[in-house]
Amino acid sequence: MIDFWRIGDHGDDYTHGYAGLPVVAVPLPDDVEPPDPGAVAWRLSEPYGSISESSDSISDTFDWLFEHVDTAKVTAIVIGDWEDASDWSGMEVVEPLIRNADRLPALRSLFLGAMTFEHCELSWIQQDDITPLLAAFPKLERLEVRGSQGLRLQPMRHESLRILRYESAGLPAEVVRATGECDLPALEHLELWFGIEHQGGDSTAADCAAILNGARLPSLRHLGLRNCPFTDELAVDLAHAPVVARLESLSLSMGSLGDAGAEALLSGQPLTHLRMLHLDHHYLSEAMTARLTAALPETEVVLTDARDRATDPSWGYVAVGE
Repeated sequence: MIDFWRIGDHGDDYTHGYAGLPVVAVPLPDDVEPPDPGAVAWRLSEPYGSISESSDSISDTFDWLFEHVDTAKVTAIVIGDWEDASDWSGMEVVEPLIRNADRLPALRSLFLGAMTFEHCELSWIQQDDITPLLAAFPKLERLEVRGSQGLRLQPMRHESLRILRYESAGLPAEVVRATGECDLPALEHLELWFGIEHQGGDSTAADCAAILNGARLPSLRHLGLRNCPFTDELAVDLAHAPVVARLESLSLSMGSLGDAGAEALLSGQPLTHLRMLHLDHHYLSEAMTARLTAALPETEVVLTDARDRATDPSWGYVAVGE
């Protein structure tokens, strides 16, 4: 099981490893021989302090990759910082990938927006409609998107996608609904960071209905409904959601889960089949945490980062709101 649930913030910019591969940032110095194209994940980013004086924008790194690497063998790409990420749409960045999709037949893993808050706050990162990207790469197995300003998705069918993750401080409701309306027969891991209304996170529990039904997600085994300000309401729906019965892990971490939500989970369908229930960053009482662990003795229940509703000034707040 790929353990995404340990990620507690958006601090990883994937400069060292991604998709089980070491990361190589381009451009490389002229005297360095590029490694086996399929043995690394290639990081394309605005080249601050680049070793190449002619490389001053992320578009130059795309040009370098296609000129110096046998891209027919590339399996993983990390797209990091780009110029004016708070103003410039992510589609401007991935358009070269779409345009050159025939030169990337082996691409299986893609992270879009792997930048830290020092470059651009999560809530400011501008994205766009990712439907053309998925359509251009029908064999893509892993897509992760950081940032959700302008993010859109049209309901579609994708035969190969196994992992889909949105890291967001404000995920639009239309993206949540469209995700549930996509036919994703191979999807095993789905993760959504909902965020807050102030940052565009206008979702409600009702927008998750198609996801919780799971009819279009027959292979789903790992579901993350994270960074959510309405976790207790989600828990009520999860208590009788058809998708839960086939999950191996469930994460409601980084959100506002309180005793009412935990009570709903315990009163609903059995959860004893879960290998992991990840509830990091919660607002549960000590009595309720004891009840949860006692009720699920064979499940790894993660209850770190407990918050106090009575004393925490961010009462019921999500972990990532900026």
